[in-house]
Amino acid sequence: MDETKRPAIPQKLLKDLKGYQIVGRHSAVKLCLWLKKSLRNMGVCYKQKFYGISSHRCLQMTPALFCNQNCIYCWRPLELLPGIKGWDSADFIAEESIKAQRRLLSGFGGMKGVNERKLKEAYEPNQVAISLIGEPTWYPYLDELVDEYKARGMTTFVVTNGTNPEMVERIEPYQLYISLTAYSEESHLALNRPPRSFWDRVMESLKVMAEKDGRRVIRLTLIKGYNMNAEKFAPLIEKASPDFIEAKAYMHLGYSRLRLPRDAMPEHADVKAFAEELARLTGYEVKNESEISRVVLLERE
Repeated sequence: MDETKRPAIPQKLLKDLKGYQIVGRHSAVKLCLWLKKSLRNMGVCYKQKFYGISSHRCLQMTPALFCNQNCIYCWRPLELLPGIKGWDSADFIAEESIKAQRRLLSGFGGMKGVNERKLKEAYEPNQVAISLIGEPTWYPYLDELVDEYKARGMTTFVVTNGTNPEMVERIEPYQLYISLTAYSEESHLALNRPPRSFWDRVMESLKVMAEKDGRRVIRLTLIKGYNMNAEKFAPLIEKASPDFIEAKAYMHLGYSRLRLPRDAMPEHADVKAFAEELARLTGYEVKNESEISRVVLLERE
């Protein structure tokens, strides 16, 4: 690797990022669990069920191995890259992330139970989930990166915490997600644990979302005993006016287990009850669900 593009990653973080392919100075790729399941014909992710993407052709990546919040429910390591010395170009990240995906796939060749047709297709990803780890909108050329993937014939899902409304306004992905766990500034400070309040910026991003073209999704991460009050989220849904709402359970995985008890993870029945109440309050309609992922999809009528 070119020394100018080598990340300064602490050894502890390298251990935490086992299974990741590091791309350049601040990006990474990791095979999704559902991609690996799909290759073995053992199921597909809820995004395929809800939106029609092909799980085995989805590239999961981040252009920003760092985050500006310390959410209590995050399963990822919070000790991310301490600082960036120069930014990699969008075309470099796009090209190298596809190569990284192929390197990760190379071990599946000849493996028992792998669908060889799907594996061949997986080497040519046609969908990018820019959501792996960290906060992607802090990569200053994210709009160019989305365009680079588009130029390669790929659809793009971008998931953001909404703290950078200027970038939310600039990007034009195929599907834009704003991920919400908080419904007020007080809950934002308690659940997202930012270094200072970003609540006004999140509210601005919701206003920007309402005016965007393309498909727009609000993802609600639901934590039992902390935020499962549909009435409090209803005004945020009205402000953002998304095409879809994903009501999804917090999953008691990874580093979140150090901060939350197991009973903070809702059952699918809890998520469904929340979604039905939110539908009643907002006029959206429950359209689909995935019990294994504990997620319910609502769509505007």
